[in-house]
Amino acid sequence: MAFLDNSGDIILDAVLTDTGRLRLARGDGSFRIAKFALGDDEINYGLYDKGNASGSAYYDLEILQTPVLEAFTNNTSFLKSKLMTIARTNLLYLPIMEINEKQAGREMNSVLQTWVVAADNNTLTPLATAGHAAVGNIIEGASPNPQLSIWLDQGLDTTEIPSGFALDPDLIENQYIIEIDNRLGQITNAAGGVQSVSFIDDDSIASYYISQVGGNMITSLPGGTDASDADSPITGPRGTRLIFSLKSSVELQSSEFLFDRLGSTDTTSALATAVKDGGDGGTSYTGLKYIDTTVRITGGQTGYRIDVPVRFVKVYNA
Repeated sequence: MAFLDNSGDIILDAVLTDTGRLRLARGDGSFRIAKFALGDDEINYGLYDKGNASGSAYYDLEILQTPVLEAFTNNTSFLKSKLMTIARTNLLYLPIMEINEKQAGREMNSVLQTWVVAADNNTLTPLATAGHAAVGNIIEGASPNPQLSIWLDQGLDTTEIPSGFALDPDLIENQYIIEIDNRLGQITNAAGGVQSVSFIDDDSIASYYISQVGGNMITSLPGGTDASDADSPITGPRGTRLIFSLKSSVELQSSEFLFDRLGSTDTTSALATAVKDGGDGGTSYTGLKYIDTTVRITGGQTGYRIDVPVRFVKVYNA
């Protein structure tokens, strides 16, 4: 990885993704470039100097001369902030997505401040006992519980426009892309059903294309006379809500291999203490093995992206 000198001419540095290179290598004449993406990950727009004494030609000079990363093929590491085109010129705010923890049972784990997924029932049992309620919310990875799901709300997070106003149709997300490491888990809907994977890339990242049409994971948030401000972290007009949960992979349920290869151990947290003392008379364990990861959600309309922190945990004995 390196930076390109952007102090002179404008540089366009484009490469194929790993998947694009794979399809090109087939050599059967079927390869066609149908889509491309532009990003501005390196740009700090705070450098725009409207008060520059040298005049308007210098307002954005520092931005234009910012070194940019050379293009590289790993799609999981590049273009985290994709550019979008909106023809309208009367927009004051663009929509965002926020994790909704406003309702009981929808919060991240209160101990670790991340979503915690119990890889199997042996792990869930000591964590779910009444005597260890202080460990916080735990997602049942072996058999997802519809009562514990992850909510993301989308809309304009501003108090300048009342939340009762309807969000413009071209700013409403009715499709989402959810990405997760396929070695670790799968995406489930609110009822606990596993979703069909749309694509798995060469890095084992599974993409799920979720649509509001014919699906049960996206709901429209009320507009016009919306009085549910206490139910959403979005303070302005709202678009849609994405609801999903997680199921741990067979590898995580049946073995400790990936935990040993990719993760670490925990013997000191409140969660680890719960499994060490046997969960109110049950089997006692040395502690927890865990893998930290993120689930990435991207809006299909605006391209806004948010990463949800997740920790998969599994009991072990030394």
